[in-house]
Amino acid sequence: MKPRLGVSAYALVCAVLLITACAAPTPAPLLVNAAFWHGRLALRIEPGLPDGTPQAFSAGFELSGNAQSGTLTLLTPLGSTAAAMTWSPGAASLRSNGEARQFDSLDALLRGAVGTDVPVVALFAWLRGEAMTLTGWSADLSQYASGRITARRLQPAPATELTLLLEP
Repeated sequence: MKPRLGVSAYALVCAVLLITACAAPTPAPLLVNAAFWHGRLALRIEPGLPDGTPQAFSAGFELSGNAQSGTLTLLTPLGSTAAAMTWSPGAASLRSNGEARQFDSLDALLRGAVGTDVPVVALFAWLRGEAMTLTGWSADLSQYASGRITARRLQPAPATELTLLLEP
């Protein structure tokens, strides 16, 4: 069976190749009460493809809001929009390459876009510097002051790593 990647996933894969060639600025300390974050993100799913190859996404991002309502824009290395997500209670949408898809929730949107669950509520806690415990996930906030958050899921499969490099 051939793996099914959404249009936004292909855009992110292309961004991975370009972003890896770009130098990353050193992040400054973060504001714990921020409702807006931006920087770069990387998501790696192991094994992401049937041949055992990891599936990886990387992009610039701008995120505002919270787990209940907000927006997430994924950016190409040149700063144009690769995908835009919006959500509110009971609805979420993904716009990419001129196409729009609707989902019942942000969790469903992220699962549909990247092929695995991403812990939305915990993610917003980690962005605020809070060490929220979540079964199967471990978050490394030891470099939070310099703008780096790494979260790993070992169980349930597939193993997943999310890295955020936040900019001031």
